Amino acid sequence: QVQLVESGGGLVQAGGSLRLSCAASGRTFSTSTMGWFRQAPGNELEFVATITWSGGNTYYADSVKGRFTISRDNAKNTVYLEMNSLKPEDTAVYYCAARRFLESVLTGADQYDYWGQGTQVTVSS
Repeated sequence: QVQLVESGGGLVQAGGSLRLSCAASGRTFSTSTMGWFRQAPGNELEFVATITWSGGNTYYADSVKGRFTISRDNAKNTVYLEMNSLKPEDTAVYYCAARRFLESVLTGADQYDYWGQGTQVTVSS
């Protein structure tokens, strides 16, 4: 079992920055591909970013490329999402997800085994 707990969300003005964290329990974090997704009210769950267990490969949605950075610290069992130049359309609940024992970028929500409870990010204009 893997438990994921997100933190770092909040209210920020457009153009500002936030850093989300996702702390994972269990010894399989270092061999898990991790991802961030988001869901705005009335919208479907949307892929944001993914990182392989080694950290060697990352992939981003076009909407966040160049503004968001995903990273991980396997010693701390934590994955991060650094969000810069935030826009009102980035407002959503952000979820982290894990897929154990796989070294591959994954963009589909159905490819992940475990999910956190989400953290709210609100960007005001």
